[in-house]
Amino acid sequence: MVKQVVQICAGMLFLALCVHSGAAAAGMLRVDGAQDGGGGSADTISHSLTLVQRLEALLVQGNGSDVSLRVETPSADEVKVIQTHSLVLSLQSPVFEEMLLSRNSSTLVLKESSDCAAVFDKFIRYLYCGEISLRLDQAIPLHKLATKYQVMGLQQGITQYMTQNLARDSSSGHVAGWYEYALQAGDVTLRDSCLQYMAWNLTSVLQSAEWVTISSQLLMSLLQRSDLILQSEMELFAALEAWIIQNEPDGLTAENALRAVRYAMMPPRELFRLQTQSSVLARYQESVRDLLYMSYQFHSASPLHMAKYFDVNCSLFMPRNYLSAVWGSPWIISNPTRDDRSTSFQTQLGPSGHDASKRVTWNALFSPRWLPLSMRPMYTETGAMQPTRVEGGRPRIIITPATSSADFAGVNFQKTVLVMAQQQGKVVVKHVYNFHQSTEENGDFLAEADLYRRTSDYLMDSSLFLHIVVKPLYQTLITTKN
Repeated sequence: MVKQVVQICAGMLFLALCVHSGAAAAGMLRVDGAQDGGGGSADTISHSLTLVQRLEALLVQGNGSDVSLRVETPSADEVKVIQTHSLVLSLQSPVFEEMLLSRNSSTLVLKESSDCAAVFDKFIRYLYCGEISLRLDQAIPLHKLATKYQVMGLQQGITQYMTQNLARDSSSGHVAGWYEYALQAGDVTLRDSCLQYMAWNLTSVLQSAEWVTISSQLLMSLLQRSDLILQSEMELFAALEAWIIQNEPDGLTAENALRAVRYAMMPPRELFRLQTQSSVLARYQESVRDLLYMSYQFHSASPLHMAKYFDVNCSLFMPRNYLSAVWGSPWIISNPTRDDRSTSFQTQLGPSGHDASKRVTWNALFSPRWLPLSMRPMYTETGAMQPTRVEGGRPRIIITPATSSADFAGVNFQKTVLVMAQQQGKVVVKHVYNFHQSTEENGDFLAEADLYRRTSDYLMDSSLFLHIVVKPLYQTLITTKN
């Protein structure tokens, strides 16, 4: 019986739409070269926009409505009633279809949270019109509704909207909140996008009002990563200290977080200052005393000597991606497709205080159209050698030291190239590439970048904005003694 009602309503709704559409102006006439059954070309007359407008009018005016949605909040202090059509609800949502088949009245009572109830009319309008306008603060409740009622197109669309608006400015921040929601909702795509954005643009996250509100789980997820991009380890400690003061976590949480800080990456003068001025470190100093002691040893002894007795491959002695001039240099390449470019810069040999006064000069070469040796035609028909850079090649960067030195013994230099881009009016890190000498080791360096188009997502003012980071990694030479 219920199915029959739905079918009758479908016929009534279609008839109403036809009548209204017939009164509308002529639609778009498109010649698309399609073939009709007789083999001739067929033109298309489109009234799709008018149809959407009529559907929206049906929703707004309630004409032909056969079901009322009564939206209530848990406290029942807010009630919203929307007149709808069972045909539209059933077509768009399998959950609504099931509810309509089992209903015993013309009213469906829906229990929604306050934030979802506030945007429920937007959600229903999407079911009728196939489009939606939203603000950053409305993304989560709309995603909840799309998930609950299995409107997959809207769910995927909002996930895409959120991943594309991570960089947008908001008064209180939103990326961490979106991450926590994605974790709870099981949206892996959104979760990973939020976490990567925070790791690659950590300085802006640390400076946002949202930082001190993040969960301890997210805090530890960030602290344990080596690919964090920020100015220095000291910047991270200051933010962690603010988080601990604001949240007053239990002792174990605070200790685990403080032990994830890489104190060896701080110069001895900063370590001394922390021990004398940080109230948080004074409170938990016993928990990190061993790390501080090892950090002082790291700065006072030569890395080769340290490597004989300690595992210098552990995270304490491993740099993150620091933007400080000590560890790399920005590189702006104007008109990157034009020809090869080169630059030189200096970095500190290593984070150890023993190497603080030692500098390494690096030469970087950027080739916009380079072909791997295996893809090059080595000789022409006349025997002349082909050039190594030809049309159809791909971008590559080679970074090598200007000189060799005995000080390099026991040090492995990892190079990282950060590719910057402008999103929502903000400069953010778009890609990160790690290698030892050449981006050829990756195989995908700027593989998807269109450097020829002035409006490319990879270009700002027709220039490619890069930042090169050199990460010295000390190698364990002899197994730990004693």
